[in-house]
Amino acid sequence: MRIVQIIDSLEAGGAERMAVNYANALVGTIEFSGLIATRKEGILLNHVDEKAGYLYLNKKNKIDFKAILKLRKYIKANKIDVIHAHSSSFFIAVLVKLTLSKIKIIWHDHYGVSQDLISRKNLTLKYSSFFFIGIIAVNSALKSWAESFLWCSNISYFPNFVDEEINSSEKIFLKGLEGKRIVCVANLRPQKNHELLIKAANSIRNKFPDWSFHLLGKDFNDVYSDTLRKKVEDLKLQNVVYFYGTTSNVSSALEQCDIGVLPSLSEGLPLALLEYGLHKLPVVVTNVGEISKIITSEKVGLIVDSDDLNQFEKSIQRLIENENYRIEMGLKLHEKIALNYSQEAIIDKYVLWLSSLINFVPKK
Repeated sequence: MRIVQIIDSLEAGGAERMAVNYANALVGTIEFSGLIATRKEGILLNHVDEKAGYLYLNKKNKIDFKAILKLRKYIKANKIDVIHAHSSSFFIAVLVKLTLSKIKIIWHDHYGVSQDLISRKNLTLKYSSFFFIGIIAVNSALKSWAESFLWCSNISYFPNFVDEEINSSEKIFLKGLEGKRIVCVANLRPQKNHELLIKAANSIRNKFPDWSFHLLGKDFNDVYSDTLRKKVEDLKLQNVVYFYGTTSNVSSALEQCDIGVLPSLSEGLPLALLEYGLHKLPVVVTNVGEISKIITSEKVGLIVDSDDLNQFEKSIQRLIENENYRIEMGLKLHEKIALNYSQEAIIDKYVLWLSSLINFVPKK
């Protein structure tokens, strides 16, 4: 089997990281694994396995004939069987299929606002789905939506997964005191609700002045990020809340932290939560998306109502006050992630599912 992943960019987003994860995980598992970035490269390029085939299309417009021809040439030269298109990259995959009818397309839906699917009426996607042999949804809500809206009968739910270790020469050094750091890995977008985190930090610093909050994620330098920074300044939290922007080595940061939090208003299945578990961090997260399927009891994590400052604050305080509980929780979450959301657990199921769609018999 010869598969190529296609994604619009290689910036540090959830869909982008999953495209890289799949490309890397399939190296050595199938005959050929490749990765294509259509519009923009980015920090994740450093994470692509050197054994994975890589191509950058430098696509400029929605319909870019030069990029289409370049992709077509790559597919023919590498005898690709399947295009695994992530998010909006499905469109160029369909355009190529119009000239290479034998190519198979599966589409991976990473849509993050799964609480608001009623208003999601993408007609281009709907018509394109006629050309898909299969669809992967990262949560059950997206699976149900695809079953009701799209023209494809083979729709499966595959949770996100994390790689055990991504090597990077970049090391990040966090501020604050060792053993008293709280981390939030999320791009600076309104749906991630960093404002709740800053409000909680303002209250917690009065009771636990040695503890600090560390925000990792892309800063889009927009009104939202300006609002967050102004709030930190107005509350005089400059020595409590730290912004780091994008990093190519999240692992380096997580190794220096003691509690992981996600205050999101909406999510699918956040990679950040999986990474917290991989690094044995105890967590406080909001009850959105598929999070409750992972955090099923207080043994593996504390889950609170979305945008509930009182619950969020008290849960963080509970972890701060009980080091033994933190350690035990981190270990339990780690066990759960390793068993259900590891690379090995997902890739084996993925290859079997895909093989059944294209009548391919994997080598034993």
